[in-house]
Amino acid sequence: MLLRILNVFLTHLELYCLLMRVFLKSALFLLCALPSAALAQGQPDAPSSELSVRVLIASGSALELQIPFQHSMFYPDGRLLYRSETAVSWPLSVSKAGNVVINGTDGGSPKIYIPEGAPGTTMTLRGSSYRGGMLIRVVGGGLQLINVVGLEDYLYSVVPAEMPPTWSLEALKAQAVIARTYAVSRLSPKADFDLCATQQCQVYPGVSKESERSSQAVMLTRGQIVAWNGKPAQTFFSSDNGGWTASASEVWGMKLPYSVAQPDPFSKSPKSTWQISLPWSRASSIASAYGKVGTLSSVRVSSYSNSGRPLELTLTGSDGKAVVKGAEAGGFVKSLGGYSTRVAFGSNADGLVMAGAGYGHGVGLSQYGAQGMAGAGYDYLYIMGFYFPKARIGQYVIAGNNLPNTVARIAARVESSTFKIVKNPFESFSSAVWSSSAWSSPELPFQG
Repeated sequence: MLLRILNVFLTHLELYCLLMRVFLKSALFLLCALPSAALAQGQPDAPSSELSVRVLIASGSALELQIPFQHSMFYPDGRLLYRSETAVSWPLSVSKAGNVVINGTDGGSPKIYIPEGAPGTTMTLRGSSYRGGMLIRVVGGGLQLINVVGLEDYLYSVVPAEMPPTWSLEALKAQAVIARTYAVSRLSPKADFDLCATQQCQVYPGVSKESERSSQAVMLTRGQIVAWNGKPAQTFFSSDNGGWTASASEVWGMKLPYSVAQPDPFSKSPKSTWQISLPWSRASSIASAYGKVGTLSSVRVSSYSNSGRPLELTLTGSDGKAVVKGAEAGGFVKSLGGYSTRVAFGSNADGLVMAGAGYGHGVGLSQYGAQGMAGAGYDYLYIMGFYFPKARIGQYVIAGNNLPNTVARIAARVESSTFKIVKNPFESFSSAVWSSSAWSSPELPFQG
């Protein structure tokens, strides 16, 4: 199959070069092993070429794509479907035969690709503009629109969407490295797309969100990722860890050596402390999904993790008690409206009271913590060294960039490099700075 497609490429040079980038740089990235490389000295050069990512940006029974430049449409096998010499707004739908319908005409295929235009051009969908090309495909009787875009161009939109672009440059650089690592780790040749455009993946709103400051952070960290054993690390992040990072093990049962529970005095935000009150009737309704205890009268954290998050909850009601453990304990807290799971419980005259710290799961980088460290003078490498201890800052490298573009020679690998040996700056801190023991008792001073 690859040889047949390659022959088509060789006869359609323009499309060949395009699809080599679209499919080989993204799809084949993870087909090859990502071996650990010998430690390099100093900072590696930026990659001489760029990966492309495929981002699902829209789905529906009908879409409209605006293309303000001359463009061509191609079938999956490389044949030219149509060439427009003018700017066009294309109505898209699905035919009874299951093909893409363009401006009322059956395109004869469930997949159609529109290459990117000249540098600086964009295509627009639902008021948002995007760099790169567009893959239109029919799935389950509906349409999917997939933006095929260079990784660094993708990050220009993602970083300011995930972190305020007015924040410190070093914090933005840390966010850029994390976002790049996540995207690289999601490249999948067998999937129809690599990433979605929502919070389920990374928020990707298009060029309208781009900012000069955050784009600078992307450019200054070009190609850099967090690496572990020669592969992209799992770079989780949340808004505010509430003063303690959570390990991936305690939250999701994932054993990652570079994900640990430790105090973080720099993570301070408007949600560093919060309190929620619920009437007993509402709390009882929520608790009924976790145990048959009747009318709820108390909630107690009967076991805490090292970071002060509940491993086990005891629910007490008119019909008895129920013990909620593990992920279900966190689910119960979220069902009550908790901003994080670093919580303790009490009560007042009106009902259940939940006091908490932080916003989000608390695993990996704390965005407010990164901003706090940057404000204290730490650079992004130091920040990354704290939130991902034992991991390394690495560089993705596309092999064969100086060789002819043949299927046999296009591959990819990650080369790990130690930029700095970053000592944990908090090793000498006593646990009293943000002691989880402060959360081990439900007897907290609630008001009201």
